[in-house]
Amino acid sequence: MKPTNRQLRRFAFLIGGTTKMRIGFIGLGRMGANMVRRLLRDGHEIVAYNRSPEKTQEIASEGAEPSLSIAELVGKLARPRTVWIMVPAGDATEAQIVELMEHLEPGDTIVDGGNTNFHDDVRRHAELAGRGVQYVDAGVSGGIWGLEVGFCLMVGGEPAAVAPLEPVFRSLAPEGGYIHAGAPGAGHYVKMIHNGIEYGMMQAYAEGFEILHASGYALDLAAIADNWMHGSVVRSWLLELLGLAYKGQGQDLEHLKGWVADSGEGRWTVQEAIDRDVPAPVITIALQTRFRSRQEDSYGAKVLAALRNEFGGHAVKNV
Repeated sequence: MKPTNRQLRRFAFLIGGTTKMRIGFIGLGRMGANMVRRLLRDGHEIVAYNRSPEKTQEIASEGAEPSLSIAELVGKLARPRTVWIMVPAGDATEAQIVELMEHLEPGDTIVDGGNTNFHDDVRRHAELAGRGVQYVDAGVSGGIWGLEVGFCLMVGGEPAAVAPLEPVFRSLAPEGGYIHAGAPGAGHYVKMIHNGIEYGMMQAYAEGFEILHASGYALDLAAIADNWMHGSVVRSWLLELLGLAYKGQGQDLEHLKGWVADSGEGRWTVQEAIDRDVPAPVITIALQTRFRSRQEDSYGAKVLAALRNEFGGHAVKNV
C-alpha cells in the first residue's frame, strides 16, 4: 500500500535519531503562542487552535497549521493523537477537555499545561483512563521569556504516556529544564510548590527594596540589584528582572499601583502545608500580603486604629 502524505511526513521526522512530532495545541496566549513558536523552531508540526481566530491566524503565518474548531484540529492529527491544552486552569480547562473527549479515541493523549490543581489531575487521569485516553499534567514556568531561554517543565503522568512526548518536552525546555516528576498530578504538585516558593522570594525582595527606597541615602536601586547579581548569595533571575524593571520604569515605580493578584498556587501551597502539618509561615504571609494589596482601605486596620485610640488615646486619622 502506498503511504499517505501524512505517514511520509511522520517518517521524515525520524532523522538523525531525533524524533519530531505532530501535535495539536489549544490556547495561544502569551505563553501558549511562544511555546508553539519554540516547537516550530525545533522542527515539530503544530496544529493550532484558539478561541479567537485572530491569534490562530497569527501563529499560522509563522508556520503552524490553523484550525478553526476542535473537531477540525483533531481531524488534522494522525492517531495516536496528542493535544496540548494551554488555557486558564479551572472551568476553562475542564470545558476544553469535555469538548475534546467528543472527538478523541482510545490511545490518544491530553496534556494539560495550565496551572491546574493537582487534585483535578488525579481525578481527570482516572476518568480519562476509563475511556482509554491518556492524561499528562505539565507544570510550565518561564513566562514571557520562555521563547528565548526555554520553559522549565515539571511533568506528571504514567511513564507510558510521558515517554513518547519527551521530544516535545525537550524542545520546550532548556538543557536540564525538563523532569518527569512522578505519577499523575505530580507535575502540577511540584509546580504548585515552585510558585509558593516564588511568592516568598518575591515578598522578601519587595520588603528589602522598600527599606532601601525609604532610607536616607541616595541609593541607586537598579545598580544595587545589578551588584547583587555578581557573587551575592541572594542573586537570582527574579533579582535580575527587578533590576530591569528599575532601569525601564524608574525606581519610584510611580505609574504602578501596588495591587498584586494571586493565581491560585499560593493558596493551594498553603492549604497543602496545613493538610500535611508542615509549617510554612513565609509563604503564608506572602500570600496574605497579596490579599492586603487589593484592599483600598483595610477594615482590619481601622479596627486596630480604633482600639489604640480607645485604650491609649493614640491619634487617629479621620476620612
